[in-house]
Amino acid sequence: MTGRPFRKMHGLGNDFVIVDARLEPFRPSAAQAAAIADRREGVGCDQLIVLEPDAAPADLFMRIFNADGSEAEACGNATRCVASLLFAEGREAVTIRTLGGLLPCTPAADGQVTADLGPPRLDWREVPLARAMDTGRLDYAKGPLADPVALSLGNPHVVFFVEDPEGIDLAALGPAIEHDPLFPRRTNVQLVQVVSTTHLRQRIWERGVGLTRASGSGGCAAQVAAVRRGLTERRARVEQPGGDLLVEWREADGHVLMTGPVATAFCGSLDRSLLG
Repeated sequence: MTGRPFRKMHGLGNDFVIVDARLEPFRPSAAQAAAIADRREGVGCDQLIVLEPDAAPADLFMRIFNADGSEAEACGNATRCVASLLFAEGREAVTIRTLGGLLPCTPAADGQVTADLGPPRLDWREVPLARAMDTGRLDYAKGPLADPVALSLGNPHVVFFVEDPEGIDLAALGPAIEHDPLFPRRTNVQLVQVVSTTHLRQRIWERGVGLTRASGSGGCAAQVAAVRRGLTERRARVEQPGGDLLVEWREADGHVLMTGPVATAFCGSLDRSLLG
């Protein structure tokens, strides 16, 4: 496995090691994925992304490993990054399959990419939750956080509306909420401030990763939750620590569209020591 090429990319600082396995298989174990993601002894990333062949209507299958080695169902920022690689191969529009479903992507202005995450899943069974609840306002609290919105965009999210996201100790509360028994598949945790009807500010605790500078699906979850509460218009700017996403929960078909930038940091090859 020595010399296996990879590309390091990011969307607003949410960073990925991407390995193209469409021609040569690459199936790391959870321990190997965690070793690659390690920021001190590995390459370092929020997620390891493996591109695998797939059948129409998908252009490829995107396998997602969190930094702790667990597999994730969806990753919005990684979807945009991978779509940009396919656009560079000459494709004008692509569809990427993940464990969470099919994600169509198109180019946007200034080198940005728009990903269609489909309709949000709002039933408690779809999030999933451990018991029946109104996902628009959960009867749930943890420390100063209470009454969140829960939903799935292929992966589970819980969204708390707060006056000051930076004033909450998310590093302490994030893991407690992520592993709460109410969320049998664990959950991503979003702290959201409503700045205006077209502007949200957000901090993110990512399941299997921790604090992160950005999350595509997390930004979409924030916007969907805000619309459900009547706090924003259907289209809004979601400001995250790493930068801004434009998110629209389209009324015509209920799909969630996310537009944002992508970037390549560097390319390299994986040493055998990371795959031992």
